[in-house]
Amino acid sequence: MTAPISAQPTASNLYQRWQLLRQEQPGLRARDAAAKLGVSEAELTASRLGVDAVRLRPEWAALLPALGELGYIMALTRNEHCVHERKGVYHEVTIMGSGQMGMVLSPDIDLRLFLSGWASVFAVDEATARGPQRSIQVFDQQGLAVHKVYLTDTSEAAAWAPLVERFRAEAQTAELELKPQPEAKAPRPDADVDSATLRSEWSQLKDTHDFFGLLRRNDVARTQALRLAGHEWAEQLATVELTNVIEEAGKREVPIMVFVGNKHCIQIHSGPVSNLRWMDTWFNVLDPAFNLHLKTTGVTELWRVRKPSVDGIVTSYEGFDADGELVIQLFGVRKPGVPERNDWRALAETASRMTA
Repeated sequence: MTAPISAQPTASNLYQRWQLLRQEQPGLRARDAAAKLGVSEAELTASRLGVDAVRLRPEWAALLPALGELGYIMALTRNEHCVHERKGVYHEVTIMGSGQMGMVLSPDIDLRLFLSGWASVFAVDEATARGPQRSIQVFDQQGLAVHKVYLTDTSEAAAWAPLVERFRAEAQTAELELKPQPEAKAPRPDADVDSATLRSEWSQLKDTHDFFGLLRRNDVARTQALRLAGHEWAEQLATVELTNVIEEAGKREVPIMVFVGNKHCIQIHSGPVSNLRWMDTWFNVLDPAFNLHLKTTGVTELWRVRKPSVDGIVTSYEGFDADGELVIQLFGVRKPGVPERNDWRALAETASRMTA
């Protein structure tokens, strides 16, 4: 058995400490509360067992399709700097790779799932001033939130209790076998990379998904590849251009694809954005079916990236944090077999690249 990351307080003690913290800071999110209490969010959620949470069996191939029974829900996926919330119905769930990967391809809920890192799952039924807030919450082996599903006012509320009972774990234990975060591999020095081969392979890409294979074959980090690709394929932009392009897309009614994810789940919105709001350093999309909350100070590097495909050039904006982790990715709305939208390409090419 893998030892926990650190010796943590008992679940009941942790829950009491959390409630005291909530009294002091009522609006504090669970993720931030966990950080203040020195535990993972999964441990914080597990401390609720017997109060307003139930531990479920992590049977992803059965549980994920069952979420469709809840009807119209809100799916939430986030990383350290960005939260992506999309409303819709879970349909067309596919599990593949011996249960290691999955996809949800509903018209509204669009997910790429890397299930090998999914570890624990809880059903939470919390009483709030606005009534019950019910959610299914998934965590990884480090106790970080991977993906959450919240019931809405128009969800099939009657399906909640049967679903929870059907997947209830026999042992309602708060113990989690957490593992330390694997150490990130240090990128090779740029001088050790065969840039000519990298650029040649880049020019021969047939599908945007082949980009990951290109990175592996050339043993390069993502931002390193962007630096070495040359201006034909990647150009660094001022980070302010990230919100500028979203605002312009809203003004011009250009439908975009917004990708936000973590190591184990990527969530995608495809469509227009309209209700855009700044709140201090947070940039927000507050549309009826799609909400985005972007901590702009977390994006320290922005690139305009062009990838060849059988359908022509595909252009994206890619924002990274100080650790080189992808925070957010933007494309024009398109389907395989369809060329990139001219209005998106014109908009994406407006910003001038940064010069040394």
